[in-house]
Amino acid sequence: MTRIDPVWAGVAELSRAFGARTLSPLEAVEALLERIRRRDPALHAFIAVYGDDARLAAEGAERAIRSGHRVGPLHGVPIALKDLVDLEGRVTTGGSKVWAGRISPVTATLAERAIAAGMIVLGKTHTVEFAMGSWGTNTHMGTPRNPWDLAVHRTPGGSSSGSAVAVAAGLAPVAIGTDTGGSVRLPAGWCGIVGLKVTAGRISTHGVLPLSFTLDTPGPMARSVEDAALLFRLLNGPDPRDPQTLSWTAADPLPTLRRGVAGLKVAVMPDAERTGVDREVLSAYDASVDALARLGAQVVRVTLPHRFSDYAAATGRIIGAEGYRFVGHLVDDESLPVDPHVRPRIQLGRGVSARDYLLALAERETHRRAVEAALADVDALLTPTALTPPIPIEKADQGGTAAHFTRPVNYLGLCGLAVPNGFTADGLPLSLQIVARAGDEATALRVGWAYEAATREQARRPPEPA
Repeated sequence: MTRIDPVWAGVAELSRAFGARTLSPLEAVEALLERIRRRDPALHAFIAVYGDDARLAAEGAERAIRSGHRVGPLHGVPIALKDLVDLEGRVTTGGSKVWAGRISPVTATLAERAIAAGMIVLGKTHTVEFAMGSWGTNTHMGTPRNPWDLAVHRTPGGSSSGSAVAVAAGLAPVAIGTDTGGSVRLPAGWCGIVGLKVTAGRISTHGVLPLSFTLDTPGPMARSVEDAALLFRLLNGPDPRDPQTLSWTAADPLPTLRRGVAGLKVAVMPDAERTGVDREVLSAYDASVDALARLGAQVVRVTLPHRFSDYAAATGRIIGAEGYRFVGHLVDDESLPVDPHVRPRIQLGRGVSARDYLLALAERETHRRAVEAALADVDALLTPTALTPPIPIEKADQGGTAAHFTRPVNYLGLCGLAVPNGFTADGLPLSLQIVARAGDEATALRVGWAYEAATREQARRPPEPA
């Protein structure tokens, strides 16, 4: 059998190789740790690497698999965790210098499930401080470098910046991010990988440092739709420690993943939403719509009750109020080293009254029902993931947001998938967002898999330094 490159192999490929004994978990982990050693000083994806423990776990996985004690298909597969995910006894900073010595009191449910499945944690990845930012910058802890441009430091996307860079650059086959307004999909889109924003309550947030308990959603970041589906299958399901998960039964998207899109209705975004979108982004978006139509999807137009931008203020009030509840005491203490770009974002919540907050939640429910009715006859809504390709860091508007197309998905309680859909003339990645109904991650993944299989956009790799 042909041996695979452990650095660029995905979750499914590694699983098959481990099962066939053509590659060992230890070989995979050693190759990734060596690549992290060589490339991460420039990329800055990881805040901590657990090299010794990862090797020990890989040795154990290798022995277990060799002796017929494989615990499941993901046994021995490496994974990276965003630095919001608690691992008991280890430091979890939430991207904040204030929490540089914060020891996790518990292990997050999603980490427990990954480890119980035999996955090997390589380390923790960088995040925007308190997960409050879409560009991916972090003044005090360092900003990961988008691997698609070796000459210009471009936005990696936030807040799950390190996870996206790690997966895109071949430092980890898969990583966990979190998404409150686009923080899985934006970095996935700008780094040329796949990112799944799940419905709130699908994956437990127990042990994940919070920003907005209403909107927070952990999710997988991978180099293929299949890999994202495998992680979603593993991590979703009820958790008594997170009451929001008790509304959902465990879901398996794999049985429908390869059914194609023939007969599915996919809606394009209204023409008014095209204003302000980069020309190359629109060109790639239109080509993606055409590709799905050729695969048999029925492309339809819908009338939405509001512009995407109309949801921005209400989303900001919810995130601001709930974020201020968690870390307001830190951002209000001017003596603490809080990121100067993040401090005012969190402090927006200081001025939100209880009445305004409750009105925002009520308004959200009204908007959610209206959009649900507008999309009742379609299986998915297609948009670009971002307005532009990744931009130079110094051009990022720290007082604004890049989450134009992603925030409404969180606000309206939907799920969404970001998949690579081409490159600019300068070789920068572009991305398609596939939005599906609440709880229908399987359809978003199904559409994404069909598009990916037909276009192979995910096969291209970032440039390597000379």
